[in-house]
Amino acid sequence: MKNITAFIVLLFLSSIGFAQSGPKINILQAENTVDYGKVYKSSDNGVRSFTFTNTGDAPLNITGIQSTASCTILYKPGQAIAPGKSDRIDIKYNMVPGPIRKTITLETNAVNYEEGRVPLKIKGEILTN
Repeated sequence: MKNITAFIVLLFLSSIGFAQSGPKINILQAENTVDYGKVYKSSDNGVRSFTFTNTGDAPLNITGIQSTASCTILYKPGQAIAPGKSDRIDIKYNMVPGPIRKTITLETNAVNYEEGRVPLKIKGEILTN
């Protein structure tokens, strides 16, 4: 019985070690959040960027982006991001007056997020003139 338990523990620990190799995404904004702050609709175009670096040892692929109806994706990398390289995701919020609390989800092959799904958050408040 001790041999079986030791084998299971060894198998578990080795799988953790293997799970750490591969592409890893590191979003440079604190807590994966872009904070619009308090902005006036008439003086802001609503465009912001999430910048990130592939800190892993394999190419990072962004296979999809799920956004809400109030956000538009203006730019996403079309090619894989090599290890050590950086890129960005540009978004545009439609600037509807009121508080902003939205999440955009990246679908990636990153091993440091569960199932490669990376949440990007935007927050702030849009003020009328």
